[in-house]
Amino acid sequence: MRILLTGANGYVGRRLLPELLSQGHQVVCCVRDQNRLGLDKAMLEAVTVWEVDFLDELNLDALPMHIDVAYYLIHSMTSSTSDFDTMESKAAEHFNVYMNKIGVKQVVYLSGIVNDDHLSKHLQSRKNVEDILYLGNFKTTVLRAGIIVGSGSSSFEIIRDLCEKLPVMITPKWVLTKCQPIAIRDVIQYLTGVLLREDCYNESFDIGGPNVITYKEMMLLYAKTRKVKLWIYTIPVMTPKLSSYWLYFVTSTSYKLAINLVNSMKMEVVCKDNRLQKMLSIKPITYVDAIKLAFIKIEQNLVVSSWKDSLSSGRFGHDFSEFIQIPKFGCLKDHQSRKVVDVERALDNIWSIGGDRGWYYGNWMWKTRGFLDKLVGGVGTRRGRTHPKHLDNGDALDFWRVLLANKEEKRLLLFAEMKLPGEAWLEFRIDEDNVLHQIATFRPKGLLGRLYWYSLVPFHFFIFGGMIDNILKSEPIK
Repeated sequence: MRILLTGANGYVGRRLLPELLSQGHQVVCCVRDQNRLGLDKAMLEAVTVWEVDFLDELNLDALPMHIDVAYYLIHSMTSSTSDFDTMESKAAEHFNVYMNKIGVKQVVYLSGIVNDDHLSKHLQSRKNVEDILYLGNFKTTVLRAGIIVGSGSSSFEIIRDLCEKLPVMITPKWVLTKCQPIAIRDVIQYLTGVLLREDCYNESFDIGGPNVITYKEMMLLYAKTRKVKLWIYTIPVMTPKLSSYWLYFVTSTSYKLAINLVNSMKMEVVCKDNRLQKMLSIKPITYVDAIKLAFIKIEQNLVVSSWKDSLSSGRFGHDFSEFIQIPKFGCLKDHQSRKVVDVERALDNIWSIGGDRGWYYGNWMWKTRGFLDKLVGGVGTRRGRTHPKHLDNGDALDFWRVLLANKEEKRLLLFAEMKLPGEAWLEFRIDEDNVLHQIATFRPKGLLGRLYWYSLVPFHFFIFGGMIDNILKSEPIK
C-alpha cells in the first residue's frame, strides 16, 4: 500500500520507515526540509519526498495522491514552553485539510496515555490533536503510549544521564508516580499492525509494556541492569520549576523539554486496557529487556535516531536551509588552511569531530564554553553526537548543528546553537588542490557581538590553529 509518513526524520519516524519499506509498502516521506532527511542512498531512492510545514499557510498544489494510510507523528513539545499546544492544534487542522483533499483512508496517530481528568498541558495538547483528527473525512486510529524506551529516545537518554552521572540523587516526589514504559520495537509493531484494520478504525488504544513501575523504580532498575551504584532519596519540597532546572543541568535535555516533561510526570500514565495487544497478538518485552536491547544498539553504533537530532533540541524553529549559505558581508572570520597528504584520513577525522572524540585541541576550553552556555540557558555540549563516525544533515553535534555533511564534496558545515551575540558557522572543506580550509565565520549583532569576537581572538590563534593541525595528524577512529 502507499503510505504517507509525517515526521519522517523524527525519532519514531526514522525507526518506522525501514520497517514499512521492508514490508513492501510505498512510502512518501513528509518533512519540512528534505535536506536533512538523513537517509542513505538506497533508502532515499526507495521513497518519495513531500516537503511541507503544517504550520505554514495551506498550499494545495502538488499534493501526493493515492495515499492509503497516513501516520501522524508530529509533536511540538520541545519547541516551546508556552504555546506548543496552539502550534500542535494548528498543525493538526492543516493536516486534516490536506488529508481530506488527498482522500486518505486511515490516519494513525501516536499520542499519549490519558488517565486523569486534570491533564498536564502536554497530555491535554495530545488529546486535543486526537479530537481534531477525528473530525477528518477519514478513519482515525489513535495509539496512546507513555514512556518510550530505546536507544536515542528522550526518556531513555534522560534516565541514562541521571543514573550514570549521579550516584546519589535527592529527587522530587513525582519520581513516585507510576508509568508503563514500552520498548520502541513494540511501538513499531503496534504502528504497523493497525494498518487498514477495520476493527481499529475510529478507535483509541493504550499501548504499554508489561511493567507498571514508578519513575524511581525505572532508575533503580536501570542502575541494576547497568551494574552502577545508585541511591535515591525523595523530598516533597522541590517545585516543578526547580525540578525542571535540575533535569536541564544534569541531563542533555533542553529546558523547554524538561519543563514539559516534569509537568507530565506528575500524572500517572498507565494503560487502561490491553485490547490491542490481544487483537494483534503482540507480546511486549519488559523494561529491563528494552534497556538491554538499547545498549546492544549503542555498543554496536547502530542507533538509528535520537531525539537530540530534532531541530527543536537547539535554537532552530523550522527554518533550516536559510543558514546553509554563509553570509559574505558584515562578518568576521578565522581562516586556516593546510596542505593535506592523506585526504581520506583527514576526512575521517573531520567526520569524527566532537562528542567523545572532542575538538582536537583545547578540549577543556570547549567544555568550559559549553558549561557557560548551559548556565545562560543554551544547549551546552551534553547532546554529544549520535554516531562516532557518521554525520547527517541536521544532526546535533555538541552545541553545533550539522547544516551540510557531504563526504563526496569533502565539505562539512556547522552552525552554532550556543547562546551568542550573533551567528556563527564552522566550515571544513578540502579543495581540488588537496588543501584543507577551516573557516570560522561570525556575524556579530551590534557592538556586543564585535567585542565578543575580538575578546576571543587570542584564544582563536591557539584553538583553531591547533585544531586543524591535529585533524591532519591524529589517527582516525577504528
